[in-house]
Amino acid sequence: MLIDFVPTVAGLSLADAPAFKKAPGGAPANVAVGIARLGGKSAFIGKVGDDEFGYMLADILKKNNVHDGGILFDKGARTALAFVTLRSDGEREFMFFRNPSADMLLQESELNVDLIKKSKIFHYGSISLITDPCKSAHLAAMKIAKGAGALLSYDPNLRLPLWSSAEAAREGMLSIWNEADIIKISEEEIEFLTQGGDPYSHESAMKLMHPNLKVLLVTEGQAGCRYYTKEFHGRVPGVKVETIDTTGAGDAFVAGILSQLAKDLSLLKDEARLREALEFANACGAITTTERGAIPALPDKEAVHKLMKNALV
Repeated sequence: MLIDFVPTVAGLSLADAPAFKKAPGGAPANVAVGIARLGGKSAFIGKVGDDEFGYMLADILKKNNVHDGGILFDKGARTALAFVTLRSDGEREFMFFRNPSADMLLQESELNVDLIKKSKIFHYGSISLITDPCKSAHLAAMKIAKGAGALLSYDPNLRLPLWSSAEAAREGMLSIWNEADIIKISEEEIEFLTQGGDPYSHESAMKLMHPNLKVLLVTEGQAGCRYYTKEFHGRVPGVKVETIDTTGAGDAFVAGILSQLAKDLSLLKDEARLREALEFANACGAITTTERGAIPALPDKEAVHKLMKNALV
């Protein structure tokens, strides 16, 4: 979990941006808040600095009804910051401040094991795999969750500036690939992980399937998403909205689909019902692009159903 600083004017470089809006962010935290906003139960495990920003972030989780028993404060490191430039097309470029930041210093011994064991779905990214001690904590948490019967949900969330090289990023992201039950990736990540494969082809996506994977989800921005299981695959069109900022859209999508799966895991075996759940997830992602920042823009259930209803008119 970190603070995103988003320019108040889109389409400018960091140097040219006249001002920035402070927004809470960080993919797994966004997903946790997204699920709570949709009426689900979620908890967050991670570390922030023992500083104003760290307490602000912890407070935001509490205010959004995310269980905070897994949050720790580090006295020796600051809360991570990211400056996010919004290009004129609404896409983002990142500059991170973490040397090291508190989130990188979470240790295996600090994990809230009871909290992990209670989870039905355990969701994570790949940024926590970059350096120890956080990497060891991440791997241990996955093992605990799997052992307790949770489904493992993985959104690799490619952030190349944080890795030492593209090769290190690819290797790190794929190092835990075969453990996941649910994987969500973007077209960009397909191209990156398959080393130049066509991100829009079924063949490229199928290369990323593994024997234990229950569903591979590929997000395509406004175009919607694709889904792949052992039994079926297909595409669910997106919902058109006036996009201002794409920050957090993928996380809102993940929150949408995980909130549906947590209620009924049998969705993964029923294509018609999985498609309905993905329509809901697409609407969650779409709404989030209509406002700047991730957490401030995450929708509640009413907003999602309203958008879906209007989209059908």
